[in-house]
Amino acid sequence: MKKKLIVIISLLIFTTGCFKKAGGNYNDFKDKVLKLNAYQLSGELEIYNNDNKYAYDVKVTYQKEDKYHVSLINKTNNHEQIILKNSEAVYVLTPALRKSFKFQSEWPSNNSQSYILQNLIFDVDNDKNKKEIKKDKETIITSTVTYTNNPDLVKQKIYLNKNSQITKVEVLDKDDNIKIKMKYQKINYKPNIPKNFFTVNYNIGNEETTKTSASIDNITYPMYMPNNTYLQSQDKIKTTTGERVILTFAGEKPFTLVEETIALTKDVDTITVLGEPTFLMDTVGSIGENSATWTSNDIMYYATSDALDSNELLKVAESVSNTAIEK
Repeated sequence: MKKKLIVIISLLIFTTGCFKKAGGNYNDFKDKVLKLNAYQLSGELEIYNNDNKYAYDVKVTYQKEDKYHVSLINKTNNHEQIILKNSEAVYVLTPALRKSFKFQSEWPSNNSQSYILQNLIFDVDNDKNKKEIKKDKETIITSTVTYTNNPDLVKQKIYLNKNSQITKVEVLDKDDNIKIKMKYQKINYKPNIPKNFFTVNYNIGNEETTKTSASIDNITYPMYMPNNTYLQSQDKIKTTTGERVILTFAGEKPFTLVEETIALTKDVDTITVLGEPTFLMDTVGSIGENSATWTSNDIMYYATSDALDSNELLKVAESVSNTAIEK
C-alpha cells in the first residue's frame, strides 16, 4: 500500500511539473505588470491589409501615473512617429516634420492596444468567455477586443512562454484572419527614463528634418469609394507655403478630401484635432466622428463628411494612405 501511495505521489509531482513546462501562468504575468512603476518594451508590429503587410519597429515606455511614450518606426521608409501621453493631453508627433497632433483623448484606455501590457490585461479580465489553452510550452489566451474605429477586429490571442513572459499578440477578424501581429522582443522592468521624456519638446527639435516639397506633383485618389459616390470636382490652389488640392466627392455619401504640402517651421507646429489616434497602415493619424487627419509621404491630408461614419472615414483614409491611384 505504501509503495502504491509513493508511486501515485510521484506521478502527481511529475504531472504537475509537466503542466508547468507546458506554458506560463496568466495570473503571474498580470500580477507582475500591475505592480510595475515603469517598463520599457521593444518589438515588431505588423499590420495586414489584404496581401499587403506594413511593419514597424516599436518601443513602448510606460511610467506610473498614466504616462506613455510609443515610438513607431516604419520599416519601409524609416519614418518615425511617436504617440505620447502625459498629464496635459495625448499627442501624435512626427519629429522629422516638427508636427504635432494634439488630442483630448482617453487613449490608450478607450481601445484595445496590442503593444500596451495594461490594455491586454484589461481585455482578458473583462471577457467572461475568454479561453486559455496550454500548447507546445506556451499558454494562449483568447479574448474579445474593442477597436472603436475598426469593428472588423473582434478578438486577440495572447501568447505567454513557460516563464509567463509575453511573446506575441495576434488580433483577428471574424474569419480568423490575422490583421495585427505584435512580436515582443525585450521587456525592461526597471528602465532608466530621462527627465522630461514625456514632454513634446523633448521629442521634437533635435532630429534632422525631412526635406519637403512645395508642390503636389501627383494627386492621390482613394481606392475605397462608398456606393453611389463619385468625384465631382478637383481644384489645385497656391498657398503661402506651397499647394493645396481639394477633391469634392458627391452622391449618396459625399465627402471632401484635402491634400496639402507641409511647410517646415522653426518651432513645433501643434494642430489640435478631434478624434482618436488611429493606425492607417503606414502612418498614425486621427479619426473622429466627421473628420480624419493624417500625414503620408510628407503630404498632409484632411477628409471631412457629414455622411460617412468613422469606420467609412477610416477606409477612405487607409485607401489614400497606402494604395491610392496616382494620376
